Amino acid sequence: MTKVHVIHENDAWVEPLRAAFDALGTPYEEWFLDTGLVDLTRPPPAGVFYNRMSASSHTRGHLYAPEYAGAVIEVLERHNRPLVNGRRALQLELSKVAQYQALATHGIPTPATIAVVGRQNISEAAAKLGFPLILKHNRAGKGLGVRLVHSEAGLKEALALLDMNGDPEAHPRDGIWLVQRYIEAPAPFITRAEFVGGRFLYAVRVDTSEGFELCPADVCAIGEGAVCPAVAPTHKFSIIEGFTHPLIHRMEAFLIANGIGVGAIEFITDRDGNTFAYDVNTNTNYNGDAERRAGRTGAQTGMGAIAAHLTALLRRDVLAQAA
Repeated sequence: MTKVHVIHENDAWVEPLRAAFDALGTPYEEWFLDTGLVDLTRPPPAGVFYNRMSASSHTRGHLYAPEYAGAVIEVLERHNRPLVNGRRALQLELSKVAQYQALATHGIPTPATIAVVGRQNISEAAAKLGFPLILKHNRAGKGLGVRLVHSEAGLKEALALLDMNGDPEAHPRDGIWLVQRYIEAPAPFITRAEFVGGRFLYAVRVDTSEGFELCPADVCAIGEGAVCPAVAPTHKFSIIEGFTHPLIHRMEAFLIANGIGVGAIEFITDRDGNTFAYDVNTNTNYNGDAERRAGRTGAQTGMGAIAAHLTALLRRDVLAQAA
């Protein structure tokens, strides 16, 4: 029987999708990619494939899961399997440098940023941009490693702490630091626009008053403090009803052009009304509490919309194979 195949490395993040598939009666199978085999001599099974590989996999001990997923995706694309979030989507998930260049191609502003290889070069990049600035990882996920630095003295202190920190998560997985101009919003929040099937689904207002680790998944807010310590006791995530923005159509065009069937774009608007996108998530999660408070059910929810989209693709593939 043909089915939907879900590529991932985090069981907890897939739980809401399982429930959504079960509600629709959609046959599916999970491909948990941590370690294993990729047989290049045999074609992959029939069906529709959905890549949910995360840039933060290394924080869960799955160091080479993205590379594993990349190898699997090469085989899937060679055999023309229907694939949501393929090779290009994975590349963008793993590199903010790649994200910013692709966003710029579609006229979507991003904060002034300098990529730095070598911790010793961070001070030079900071001097070029000026303070305040954001120091972050090119490949991280969950907002890990993001630091707001107000001054040269603050930068020296931050770098000294990094030098003393033996935690490998304190350093970028790919060795690339980003020194980025700080965009100050009139209120402490950012906006996260969710897209399914390349089309806008809804926007979420995310409170940043307690930090930059903005993982929206429910599991991040229920006893996994080590994963998302910045989750506030009040409503950190709130769906914005009737949200519109001039950049939404450009964002949809960007996603379609880069083969991102499911994703989210986070952006911030400064005091002068200028909007800057700063993160693209191709492994997007949703906050169930925010969806319930907004009265969203079924295909109006993030995972419900994904399940419906993948189910429609599966039906289309079955009809194509029968023709």
